[in-house]
Amino acid sequence: MRYLQKLAPRIMAFLVAFSGAIYANATVLPVEAFASKPDVSSVDLSPNGDFIASIVNIGGEHKGAIVNVFNVNTGEESHHLFTDNSKFVLLGLDWANDETLLVTAKFPKRYGTHQVTETRLLQLNVTSGKTNNVIPRALYEKLRYIPQLQAGIVDILPAEKDYILLQLAGMREDVAPSVYKIKLRGKGVGKFKVAQGAKAGVYDWRTDQQHNIRLAIRRIDGNVEVLEQHPQRDGFRVLWKFETLSEDVVWPLGFDVEPNVLFVKAYHQDKLALFKVDLNDKELSKELVYAKENSDVSGALRRDAAGRVIGVGNQYWGVDFADLKKSVNKTLAAYKNYLIDFSADSNRYIVLSSSDVEPGLYYLGDRKARTMEVIGARYNQLDPQLLVQRKKIAYDARDGLKITGYLTLPKGNNGENLPTIVFPHGGPISKETAGFDYWSQFLANRGYAVLQMDFRGSAGYGFDFMSKGLAGWGQAMQDDVEDGARWLIEQNIADPNRICILGASYGGYASLMGVIKSPELYQCAVSFAGVSNLEALVKQKQYFTNYKTVLKQIGDDFEQLWDVSPLKHSKKINVPVLLIHGKRDSRVPFRQSEAMFEQLNDDGKQVTFISLEGGDHNLSNTENRLKTFIEIERFLAVHIGSQFTEHGAGN
Repeated sequence: MRYLQKLAPRIMAFLVAFSGAIYANATVLPVEAFASKPDVSSVDLSPNGDFIASIVNIGGEHKGAIVNVFNVNTGEESHHLFTDNSKFVLLGLDWANDETLLVTAKFPKRYGTHQVTETRLLQLNVTSGKTNNVIPRALYEKLRYIPQLQAGIVDILPAEKDYILLQLAGMREDVAPSVYKIKLRGKGVGKFKVAQGAKAGVYDWRTDQQHNIRLAIRRIDGNVEVLEQHPQRDGFRVLWKFETLSEDVVWPLGFDVEPNVLFVKAYHQDKLALFKVDLNDKELSKELVYAKENSDVSGALRRDAAGRVIGVGNQYWGVDFADLKKSVNKTLAAYKNYLIDFSADSNRYIVLSSSDVEPGLYYLGDRKARTMEVIGARYNQLDPQLLVQRKKIAYDARDGLKITGYLTLPKGNNGENLPTIVFPHGGPISKETAGFDYWSQFLANRGYAVLQMDFRGSAGYGFDFMSKGLAGWGQAMQDDVEDGARWLIEQNIADPNRICILGASYGGYASLMGVIKSPELYQCAVSFAGVSNLEALVKQKQYFTNYKTVLKQIGDDFEQLWDVSPLKHSKKINVPVLLIHGKRDSRVPFRQSEAMFEQLNDDGKQVTFISLEGGDHNLSNTENRLKTFIEIERFLAVHIGSQFTEHGAGN
């Protein structure tokens, strides 16, 4: 692994060059350095290990993204499927075989008054450069309607390299998908047949390692059923039935090479853990495979070349792969390292290495050659020497519950009487994770202390902690955020006269509720794609198949939902508010921020509303991301200031 001594001996040509220099003595980096989408993402290695595909961000006059294919052996590259991220957004890549790359993209779509996202699956022949839709026209013509989800890969078929299994609704009036075996290339390309007919309530199909369609996941009245069928047995049997967001969940992750051994995720001593189940066992006893003491197990199964399960997430117990991981960790000891992809023979592999101050480097490893080379960087404009560590912190909520999170301080500052951003995450069933975070790095680079906390209801801390947030919007969850802000004041970190609360999605809701419930605590609020009317949001979800889950998560008492909606309490807001929302947001409707702006404006409040043309819930468009960051920077500089205000907003 001699290449690592120089860190970047060969940066492949597909890396986007940084157009402006970063100097070691610089303090404030350009907004673009943080607001740009990752320069390289979705790195995927072909089965034979000869090609590396990735999604590459393009700057300059024609901003957008491309699919880049790099030939490891020749050094040649090719570019495909340019998008400006407005007509469609590239989401992910999967190799069907050594020549065919499957590309998932999302397109904005309206169904009546509802803004949604339509996913599609494209195939790229890396030899000819030809691209076309995986779903043949003849199949579209047989459907009763064009479904929203068209990229549901069920299985890649190594023994039949020209075929894949794809699940697709539209054959029936409901949204239950059938599974189709589709020919991707060669003679008879586009030929298809039904491999599995649709079944009422089923929304997901799974195969075993012999590529038989074995499992069906069915949703009925807020409950989930896991059904199993066997090639030598007629019909389905119910393996497990449970209520969503309950302690009884049993989620299948995948089969071992033994066709009757299934790995599942279920709760063990309050935390999600990995089990295996012998489906021949009538009791379906769960054998514990891997658990963590203080957190949930997360991530997909990891397999060796034979398909055996040898790990989950970033944890390996297969000796060969565990030794490789140890070797990588020893070489890159200062970083968190992820083995993200392998060639079919497990010789070549891709590593993503990152830390608080390293946004992420991709390495190509070769086990036979005993080499590992840098092949890409996620954010070329961000110099690790100018970034800062995120400190793990904990504080007690008012009822004694321990809340953990991260504190990011401006570079060269030990943290005393600072202008501060309280930054609750979205979800709310999600969590803050260690490592690089472009939001907090941007804000710290502007001179602000940033507090990100996992309030009750967050994911990753077990069932009890998560369930404390069910139907709890605006209540104890909100108190946890407020208690974090007060803890910062008690620690003399935050200047009590210069605190702003900022968040996106649920975090945007929490920002608005924060200045309503604690008007004396914050000097301003920023809400990106935030919820202002809980009652309207939940009622709008009644048209979706997960409506019962939404009712359990957010609440089913509409009077109470309105009572904890920022829109109802707009008159209580007495600080400046910045609202930002994308017009194509399919998760939280644009109307949520628009209505809040209209009400605050009518109330004579100090409010600014930035609408993003073509913007979605995830800031997929680089121009919208840049606009958002510039507006936030200006707003914060005016209302709570920073030690870098003199540089001017937007510079």
